[in-house]
Amino acid sequence: MMLSQIAREIIDFSQGNLHDIDHLLKVHAYARIIGQSEGLDPERQFALEAAALIHDIACPLCREKYGNTNGKAQEREGEPLARDFLRRFDLPPELSERIVYLVAHHHSWGCADGPDYQILLEADYLVNAGESGYTAVNLQNALTRLFRTETGKALLRSVYRERLEAL
Repeated sequence: MMLSQIAREIIDFSQGNLHDIDHLLKVHAYARIIGQSEGLDPERQFALEAAALIHDIACPLCREKYGNTNGKAQEREGEPLARDFLRRFDLPPELSERIVYLVAHHHSWGCADGPDYQILLEADYLVNAGESGYTAVNLQNALTRLFRTETGKALLRSVYRERLEAL
């Protein structure tokens, strides 16, 4: 119930930007699949899915303020926006802070401090790879250097099979 409320609110927050809405829904879908397949406990799964829904909350502000959606700017600007956004929901403070932390670090590879963080990185990469047309070499490097979950690796191989087989 609460996740559907978060989804509806962030879709409204996106002010009809179809790219942003499609992106957050795709990242959420991959995050949900990976988290459930990897057996996350319910609280981590909730934090993961909520963070996936709001991970790009700073994109509109970054476009306006900087003229782009640079990942580090998204992390910096996203932290207070996510914290403010989550206040409208009755979440335990530690859960809310975990979601904010994930949003504030969703472009920082190599320092994942838990499976929810790692899965969010993988889900966002899966979507960004398609939206940005990542090369086969980039995909192979991500597969060997960035992806950690078996489900994430399997999805990357499956979704980008044709590109990976071209190597």
